[in-house]
Amino acid sequence: MRTFTKLLKTELKLNIRNMNMVIFAIIMPIVVLVVLGFIYQAKPAFEGAGYTFLEQSMSAVCTISICACGLMGLPLVVSGYRERKILKRFRVTPISPVMLLGVEFTIYVLYALVSMVLLFPIAVLFWGVTLHGSWLAFIGSWLLTMASTLSIGMMVGGIAKNEKMASVIASALYFPMLIFSGATLPFEVMPGVMQKIVSLFPLTQGIQLMKATSLGQPVEHIWIPVVVMMAVTVICTGVAVKCFKWE
Repeated sequence: MRTFTKLLKTELKLNIRNMNMVIFAIIMPIVVLVVLGFIYQAKPAFEGAGYTFLEQSMSAVCTISICACGLMGLPLVVSGYRERKILKRFRVTPISPVMLLGVEFTIYVLYALVSMVLLFPIAVLFWGVTLHGSWLAFIGSWLLTMASTLSIGMMVGGIAKNEKMASVIASALYFPMLIFSGATLPFEVMPGVMQKIVSLFPLTQGIQLMKATSLGQPVEHIWIPVVVMMAVTVICTGVAVKCFKWE
């Protein structure tokens, strides 16, 4: 536990100094929220809706941070360490793949948590955003979304030979999920065929579940997104640990 704590403190300091995730995981979602807030103010999501467009969009804005952390930040850091032979040095220490990936996972959980903790007070203070559903259900769906997305990043970081390869794989996952999962382009405006395709993304399942729980809407077939995200988490985490490469 002491080794884990020391490694976590060191990695967190290095990560913050780099500033990439501070910008993309914390500042960027706030900027998106502010832009949406100024554009839509307290306008209803549609005529007769009991919630505003901004309240409907909060789940998507929260996942911008999760997407940046899990699909870009985490895999590039781990693969970068492999390319620079840092992991080779870790190999002769008490640090195991599980510990290393656990530390990186924790760091990006903290980024996503800080992002959400900042977003909601800003939305409430300036635009009167209200969570119409259950906070407990929303946080549960947020945790599932975060865990499944970060597990994909751990898998990519665990098996990519170098940072360039990780960057290619991460980009191939990041941009389609960011654009078509509902994080930027609303899921509801997509054609039916596209909706069926992008529903395969765990991030899509997560956003739909978060949206339903935050707006207090009935969640039909709740087991589908839960099973999908849990399966992705277990499989990707298992592959990341089992196939982890030190060099």
